[in-house]
Amino acid sequence: MEEKWLVGVDIGGTTIKMAFINQNGEIIDKWEIPSNVNEKGKHIPINIAKSINQTLDKLGQEKQNLIGIGIGAPGPINLATGSVDVAINLGWENFPLKNLLEIETSLPVIVDNDANVAALGEMWKGAGGGSKNILCVTLGTGVGGGIIANGEIVHGVNGSGGEIGHITSIMEGGLHCNCGKTGCIETIASATGIVRLMIEELSSNNVPSKLRDFYEEYQTLSSELVFDMANEDDELANKVIRKVTLYLGLALAHLANGLNPEKIIIGGGVSKAGDALLVPLKEQFTRFAFPRVSQGVELTIATLGNDAGVMGGAWLVKKGLLNKRENIPLHF
Repeated sequence: MEEKWLVGVDIGGTTIKMAFINQNGEIIDKWEIPSNVNEKGKHIPINIAKSINQTLDKLGQEKQNLIGIGIGAPGPINLATGSVDVAINLGWENFPLKNLLEIETSLPVIVDNDANVAALGEMWKGAGGGSKNILCVTLGTGVGGGIIANGEIVHGVNGSGGEIGHITSIMEGGLHCNCGKTGCIETIASATGIVRLMIEELSSNNVPSKLRDFYEEYQTLSSELVFDMANEDDELANKVIRKVTLYLGLALAHLANGLNPEKIIIGGGVSKAGDALLVPLKEQFTRFAFPRVSQGVELTIATLGNDAGVMGGAWLVKKGLLNKRENIPLHF
């Protein structure tokens, strides 16, 4: 093999995504394994190591052809040690992920928060298009984020930079958030938040809605369905989407006023709504952002989907190991 590969790993609560990626950011092979959370997730590092070895064997390659491993892991990360402070879904607490995986693989490992790593992936090979000043927001079950300034992730003093989901949006009387506060944007703009707002709307009035009929029959809703009905001009669905984009647009405008980014990238399952989300969001963002900040930024939908994490992991290796070792200037 002429060129050594980067290894990207994205650890989730149910699956672990992995990929071998070349130095130009092209995926050679990608695969996933289940997240084994038995015995407080202690088997995860050895499972990753075994899976890397098996895939190397399948491709007829040697481990010496790998440069290192970049990992996105859930929860706050101790960047100095590469340990995960806490990841409830995996059962981890002060879990020495970097050290354990380096022992199991004999390869250098870099660990960062999964939302930060996904942001790096979008910067390198996704919607970022080489921009070095980016806000990334992931709207999924929760709301995650990553802030990139001058090509570097903003970690802050104790690794909590980029916690976009926990910007307080409803100051009084907001819903309790998993973080312990109330009124976080995560309680409004996540898939869960959108469904909750929709159910509240249905229960507070008698306005006709296809969503009301669906909910009465199946006792469940999805954010995707809310956007679908908004596209069909459902009055209540539109009301909820206006509320969601109002609060999210305000939060993003506050961040952008401080950072003056070139791109704001919206990812996660909710972003699949496309223009149904983006058009009203841009309208509210423009309303609240400093005019010059608004003129300089593009709001766009993420493009990498499930590959953002592994691509960002590969970028960590490229930037943190390969280029520093060889003293090569970085190119996007």
